[in-house]
Amino acid sequence: MPTDYIRYDILTQNALRGVVRTVLSDAATKGLPGEHHFYVSFDTRAPGVKLSPRLLAQYPAEMTIVLQHQFWDLTVTEDGFEVGLSFNGIPERLIVPLTALKGFFDPSVQFGLEFAMQSDLEGEEPEGEAATTSEPAPAGSTPIKAAGPARPAALHKRMPPASPEPPTPANPAPEAGEPPPDKPAGGGEVVRLDRFRKK
Repeated sequence: MPTDYIRYDILTQNALRGVVRTVLSDAATKGLPGEHHFYVSFDTRAPGVKLSPRLLAQYPAEMTIVLQHQFWDLTVTEDGFEVGLSFNGIPERLIVPLTALKGFFDPSVQFGLEFAMQSDLEGEEPEGEAATTSEPAPAGSTPIKAAGPARPAALHKRMPPASPEPPTPANPAPEAGEPPPDKPAGGGEVVRLDRFRKK
């Protein structure tokens, strides 16, 4: 299989993280439209994640937050988001880089994205596929996996090697005014019609 030096898997994941950033930006400025609300899962150990020691002890690997009724001060930047949430009546401020995202789900429309960790993707061989997380999305969901672009079937087929020159016809037509040869280069014999004519 050819080596993917462009790394379409990483580009696709980054583009889909941009979808989450756009959706959260709209929610921050306009509020949640209709019945839309979000489950956002992230790696609590990822670089740039900031939570209280209490939350980190409770969620040492992964955490899923719900942005629906009780959140405040949602701020979205180019690289991530910050949000205020209440956990057991205690207000907390979370900072989550987009590279820490593991999943995004909007149950109102059954839309979901699942991400491989950026560090996992960067550590793979160029031709490797992005890994998907094994965490299930909320019940009843059908997440769209963001593990890498689907490759068109045509890209998997090998093209036949190009022939260096067009094939030569077996019996090339003689040039004007030149009698046809008795034996073509291919070795076959050309029978002239004038042999059968009465003289």
